Formats: sequence, C-alpha cells, structure tokens
Amino acid sequence: MSKITTIIDIGSNSMRMVVLEKSSRFAFSLINETKSRVKISEGCYENGGMLQEIPMQRAYESLKSFLNISNALKSRKILCVATSALRDAPNSNVFLSRVKQDLGLNIKIINGEKESYYGGVATSNLLHDDNFVTVDIGGGSTEFCFVEDGKIVKSLSLDIGTVRIRELYFNKNNLDGAKTYILENLKKVLNCGVNTPSKVVGIGGSIRFLSKLIMQKNAYPLDSIHGFTYDVKNEQKLFLDILKTESNEELEALGVKKDRFDTIKEGTFIFKTIIDELNIKTVVTSGVGVREGVYLTDLLRNQNHKFPSNFNVSVRSLLDRFQICEKQSAYLGRSAKEIFEVLKPLHKLDDKFSTLLVVASKLHSIGVRLNFYKSNDNAFDFILNGLTYDFLHTSRVTVAYILKFSKKSLPKESDIEKYKELLPPLETLRWLSFMQALNLAINIDYSNPRTQYALKENILTIELENNSFLLSSQIEKLELPDGLELGIL
Repeated sequence: MSKITTIIDIGSNSMRMVVLEKSSRFAFSLINETKSRVKISEGCYENGGMLQEIPMQRAYESLKSFLNISNALKSRKILCVATSALRDAPNSNVFLSRVKQDLGLNIKIINGEKESYYGGVATSNLLHDDNFVTVDIGGGSTEFCFVEDGKIVKSLSLDIGTVRIRELYFNKNNLDGAKTYILENLKKVLNCGVNTPSKVVGIGGSIRFLSKLIMQKNAYPLDSIHGFTYDVKNEQKLFLDILKTESNEELEALGVKKDRFDTIKEGTFIFKTIIDELNIKTVVTSGVGVREGVYLTDLLRNQNHKFPSNFNVSVRSLLDRFQICEKQSAYLGRSAKEIFEVLKPLHKLDDKFSTLLVVASKLHSIGVRLNFYKSNDNAFDFILNGLTYDFLHTSRVTVAYILKFSKKSLPKESDIEKYKELLPPLETLRWLSFMQALNLAINIDYSNPRTQYALKENILTIELENNSFLLSSQIEKLELPDGLELGIL
C-alpha cells in the first residue's frame, strides 16, 4: 500500500476527501481532510433520479480541486467511491465518463451493502466499542451495519436520506407521509434476523452535527466529536425543538449553522424516527465512516479487515511520528505495569487503569519532543487532541492527566475541575500520577535499570540495580498517595 493514500467519497449531499499517511505496517495518520457540499443529487429525486447539470458541474469542479490537494501532498494512490446518488441515477455514466476522460480518475460506484460494510469496518476498528449498530444518514440513503463482539454480522442499506426525504415529502409539507415511508423501510432492519442492540454508532454529517449541538448545550469539556456519547432520553427535547422550528432564524437560535439549514430538520426527523422505532438508548458519535472504511479494507486486506489484537493505531502512530525510542518506550511500559501490580493491594484500581498507565508511560516523551520546557503541559494538550482512535473520551482525558502530573506533586481537586465529568475520582488519579512519576524517576538516567519491588503492609521497597544520588534524590522528592511509604535499597 502506498505511503500516502487519498480516499474520496462522493455522497448525495457532500463530497469528502481524506489523505492518510502510513507510518508503519498498520499505523497511519490523517494529513488532510476536505469537504465540499456539492449536493450532486439536488433535484434528481424530483426528476426520476436523473442527475442535473449544475450539481454535476459543482462536483466536477470540486474533484479537480481535490486532486490538486492530493497531488500537492504527493499521494501515490487514489481510491474514489460514489454512493446513493450515482448508483441510483440512470445518467451517472455521463458524469463518470467525463471525470475519467478529463481528470483521469476512476470512480467506483458501490452498492448500499458495501457502503454499510465500509462504515462497519471503520467503526469496529477505530472506536472503543464492540457491540452496536451503525446508522449512517446520507443524502439519498441510510446504512445500517450490525457489529457483535467486534465483528460485522449484517450490512443493510435503505432508501432513506435527507435530500430524498426533503424533495419527496418535506417540500410538499407531508411529514406524515415521510414517517410512514421511513417506518415501512425500517421493517427491513427489524426483520433482518439480527437482534438490534440498544447502542447506535452514528455516522454522517446530520448525526455529527446533532452531537455538536448537544456538546455545546451541555458545555461538554472535550472538543472532540469522535467517541462522544450521550443518552437518548436526555436529548429528546433538542430533537423536538429542531423539528418545531419554522424558520432559519429559529434554527440559528438553536445553534444550527447556515450550511446545515437545508438538511438538519430532515436529518433529525430521520434519526429520531430510527432511534424511537429501534428503541435505542445510547448514541456514540463516529468521526470516521466510509472513507476510513475504504482505506482500512485496503490496509488490512490480509487481516480480515481487522487490526491485530492489542494493537492501537493512535498509540502506534504517535510513537512512529515522534520517533520515540522503542527500547525506552517498551521498558517504561513494562515497568509501569509492574508498579501497578505490586501496589494493587493498596490502590485497588480496576485493570483498565493499568492499560492507561502503560499508554501514558510509552508516550510521555512526546511533550519533550514538542518542547523540553513545560513538557508535561505540552503532552497534556497534545494528547487531548492526538489520541483519537479507539479511546473513550474518559480514557483519553485520563491519559492526558497522568502525563500532566507525572512529577513530584500530585493533582489537587482544583486541578481537575475543567474535565471532572470525564475523569475518575481524584484519589484514583493521584495514584496513577504517582505511579507514572515513580516510573520516570527510576529511569531518570535512561539506563533501563532492573528493579525489584516488594510491598509489605503499606511500605513499598524499591531495590535498584545501580542506585545513584540523582536517582534516589528524585524518588525522595515524590509526593506520596495517602497511606503509602517508600523504602529504597
């Protein structure tokens, strides 16, 4: 697979491109994301599905710009797929032929099941959930992909979309007809032979924008849409408020941006009808979808489209890009786990925190790479935004705080106020910060020393292979969690 790959997804409403750079066998990072609301399906559902000239021209011009970006970034591979609007249009060959002849770009029209499958591949690999159904609301269709124990078990596509519903029903003020149409289509999901889970992973612009409104309304502390989770029952009022609006001014008062005026009511109507009919309790927002699914299907073609177990693409990508010494990283990870295990009778923390401590230990030198001074603060800010894939928001913020307070002083209540709703109790965070600080202090001279730990009652004895004044004085400066004493041999 090429080191830099471009993926273009031509949807009914928007055309999107991502450019991804591979850093090692399975690791990659996003180096460009571009979106153009070309509305290629505009007017087609009122005209027998036929693509109209002006929307086709918008798409053509945007594709030229996308290719300019791709070439400038030295992308050596371009994968371009098209979904509902082009697969439904009797005259799609007119657009496909022109693009191939003028721009040298081959567009692959994918069917609904394949579109759904790509969404499932992306979310099952890049979200920290194993049992859910994806709902991807587009302009012309909505895709459902059932994932059980991290494996895709069913992919479905329905002819429900924001542009389709607007042109066939909303423009005629026939909301009852729209609901009947959606419910009739949903029978295919209800009768597909797979139990519908209570958790939806939402893909697509309408669902993501609804999540942004919810985050804004609730003053959510982390500015990251991917992985944002909410309870449906708590947000029903916002959905109803959007559906009750009668003007763009009323939408704007709810926080809706101008470029969403033409689809947000239809998108909300479709999504609310789906979650009500399927009895959905929880929504997880996905920042990834078809584009990432196309990329991962190619990248993981010999792995059944699944990352190896215990592999995290975000961690591996950061280690690659910051050229963190693998020997040091591996040592600190092992040492962190040893310290966690020996202190378990005292801290009594769940094993999930061991995993987060190991991640923080492996990534701690990112802050130094950014700037030696205030390295812990640098790492904190970077991790909040850089640890994107396969991490819960709570896990990401916890890792960032472990890195921020991996020093002699432990965090206080005032230090965690901003992100408190996403953090574990202060006492848990103090233990994690101490274990991280101890781990770093033991390896302050980068010698990767062999160290023996023993816990007797509340005294942790540390037997150092090559004790030194620098090392022991660094350990002695550490603030200890309540109830712990240290002894150095």
